Amino acid sequence: MLARIYRPAKSAMQSGKAKTRVWELVFEPASARVSDPLMGWTQSTDMNGQVRLTFESREEAVNYAQRHGIAFEVLPEEKRPNIIKAYADNFAFHRKQPWTH
Repeated sequence: MLARIYRPAKSAMQSGKAKTRVWELVFEPASARVSDPLMGWTQSTDMNGQVRLTFESREEAVNYAQRHGIAFEVLPEEKRPNIIKAYADNFAFHRKQPWTH
């Protein structure tokens, strides 16, 4: 039972960074998913796939995994560059291409 400890990426649906400040402990799937022949739904016998624990810091997640004897892997945190943009830059004189509709 291997677990991954990582900091989730921001959602692609919105520009906000909600839910990216916590660390998550997620278990790797122990068995492959199979398709139900009648309905076509996927099913699995692995119940740990439904467990998703959140922690305030990486150290808390590592301590939890060590305390409970869970084998874990810590994925490196990837920093995104902070690009500051303004709407007024669309109409600036120093644009490389002129603004058009």
